[in-house]
Amino acid sequence: MNSEQFHVQFSDEQTIRVDRFVASLGLFSRSQISKRSVSVKDLSGDELKFSRHLKDGDTILLEWDDPPSSEINPEPLNLDVVYEDNNCIVIDKKQGVVVHPAYGHTHGTLVQGLLYRCNELEEAFGGDRVRPGIVHRLDKDTSGLIIAAKNTEALEFLSAQFRNRSVKKTYLAIIRGAPPFSEGEIEEPIGRDPRDRKKFAIRTRNAKYALTRYRVLGESKGYSLIQLRILTGRTHQIRVHLQSIGCPVLGDPIYSRKNPAFPEVSLMLLSWKLAIQLPEIGKKRFSAALPIRFSTILSELGIEYFNSEGIS
Repeated sequence: MNSEQFHVQFSDEQTIRVDRFVASLGLFSRSQISKRSVSVKDLSGDELKFSRHLKDGDTILLEWDDPPSSEINPEPLNLDVVYEDNNCIVIDKKQGVVVHPAYGHTHGTLVQGLLYRCNELEEAFGGDRVRPGIVHRLDKDTSGLIIAAKNTEALEFLSAQFRNRSVKKTYLAIIRGAPPFSEGEIEEPIGRDPRDRKKFAIRTRNAKYALTRYRVLGESKGYSLIQLRILTGRTHQIRVHLQSIGCPVLGDPIYSRKNPAFPEVSLMLLSWKLAIQLPEIGKKRFSAALPIRFSTILSELGIEYFNSEGIS
């Protein structure tokens, strides 16, 4: 069972039906609400009927089920394994691969590839075929490093480091324009965009603290290669923060306009480096290979990237 709190915001109507508001969140369509056992409660815990009308400023708790496990089966997937031991596995995820199954994505997910490769994974997590061992996630269009656990003890060991922010995650992005300084921080709270529930934005109601640290590695022709560390893990954090300073990620289909110079480009965001403590092993550092989509555009721009160093 999943649950998340939402703050009702709209400006074009006096009230909105519960089922219409739920559908507007972009999590699932109105036709899927019954299939996902969706329930809506107020802050006192009372369940709300879908025909009830919500007012601007209301807060609700939404609960829903994952897709039935019968729809999710192990599938052979060409996984680029960077590291593997008895407790965990590090994958260099390809762009376009969804991490875990959801309605509309019940084939070809990273989880299904892991279930196929690691036969003991489903049993180790009590038959879970949706998120077995998933420690953190990457957006579908973000490629690069992701780590998964092979047992519950390893999952807690790794997850604790994400919770206390001791993991060092470094990203690479090609962006439009350049930040105001060669290195710095973007410290803006992030929450759902009240005008588009599929997007996120800074300084919204109920926004959560978010901090991104960056360093510019190269600039050319109105574009920059930038290295980033996220000190918090908000959804779309890097993409939202960079858009907020007028430097959206090149190829971002949500937070940027189509670029005439690179009209066919996909999201230029890479989960590049990961430094983390592994169970029974200790501190390990991993790096993802630079994708062809990156090297091609950097070559066209004349930006060097081989001598870049990490940021603290």
